[in-house]
Amino acid sequence: MATITAAMVKDLRESTGAGMMDCKAALTENDGDMQAAQDWLRKKGLSKAAKKAGRVAAEGLIGALTSGTKGVLVEVNSETDFVARNEQFQGLVKMIAQVALHNAADVETIKAAKVGDVTVETAISDAIATIGENMTLRRAASLEVSKGVVSSYVHNAVVEGAGKIGVIVALESVGKTDELAVLGRQLAMHVAAAKPLALDPAGLDPETVKREKDVLADKYRQQGKPENVIEKIVDSGLKTYYKEVCLLDQAFIHDSGKSVAQAVKEAEGKVGGPIKIAGFVNYALGEGIEKQESDFAAEVAAASGKK
Repeated sequence: MATITAAMVKDLRESTGAGMMDCKAALTENDGDMQAAQDWLRKKGLSKAAKKAGRVAAEGLIGALTSGTKGVLVEVNSETDFVARNEQFQGLVKMIAQVALHNAADVETIKAAKVGDVTVETAISDAIATIGENMTLRRAASLEVSKGVVSSYVHNAVVEGAGKIGVIVALESVGKTDELAVLGRQLAMHVAAAKPLALDPAGLDPETVKREKDVLADKYRQQGKPENVIEKIVDSGLKTYYKEVCLLDQAFIHDSGKSVAQAVKEAEGKVGGPIKIAGFVNYALGEGIEKQESDFAAEVAAASGKK
C-alpha cells in the first residue's frame, strides 16, 4: 500500500480545491494514484451537488461580456450573497460568459461545452462540491449585429463584468465604433435604471397591453364615464403608458428633456451615420425566483435538538 505524504495531499488539494481530509481519503482509497484520486473526488463532488440541487439558489451574479459586434449576459445563481464575493465563483461566472460569447447563448449548449478537459456542467458541479452551495446556470442571452457595436453595463458590480444587474444593448450603424460604444453604454445604463419592457409598442406582449387597457377602462367606468368617452381616454392613457415602458419613448435618463429616440437621432451627427437600436437585454439577479423564507432561530434550535 502506497504511503500518503503531506506533499501528495497538498498537490491534490491545489489541483481540485477539495478539503484536506477529503484529499487524504481520496489518495488512501486509490492507493496514492493522483488521477484516480481526482476522479474519486469528482464523483464525490457530483454526489454532494445532487444533494444540494433542491435548495433554492436566488443569489449569485449576472455576468456581462462584449466583443465588438457581439455581447452576452449570463445569470449564475448561488444560495447566498456571500458566495458572490468568492473569487472561485466569480471566476466561474466569467468563464461561463466567455463560453457563451463563443457558443450559442443557450443554457444546455453552454453546459455541454468543453473548458479544458471538462464540460461547463462538470465545472459547476465541482464548484458546488468545493464551495458547498447549490449553483445553477439559470439563463443566458446574446445580441449580435453585422455592423456596429454591442455595449454592456453592470450595476452593483462586485468584480469587473459581474454584478446584480446586467444589460447589453446592440446598435446597428456604419458610423464610428468608439462613439457608438459611448452611446451604447449610456443606453445600457438607461435600461438598467428605467427597465423598459420593449423597444417600442409593437414589441409589447399583447396580453400586457390588453391588461393595461382593461384597467384604464374599468377605472373610468367606475367614474360613470360613457363608453365613447372611455375609448378616447384609454387611447390617451396608452400613449402615456408607452412612454413609461417602451425604450424609444422613455425620457432619456442622461437628458430628461429628450426621449431616447431623440437622443439616438442627435447622436447620429457624432457617430457619422444612421443608428438603429437592434435590441436590448436586461437581467436582474433572481427576478422571478420564488425565494424560501426561513426562520433562522428555529433552524438553529432544530440543529441543536431543542424544541
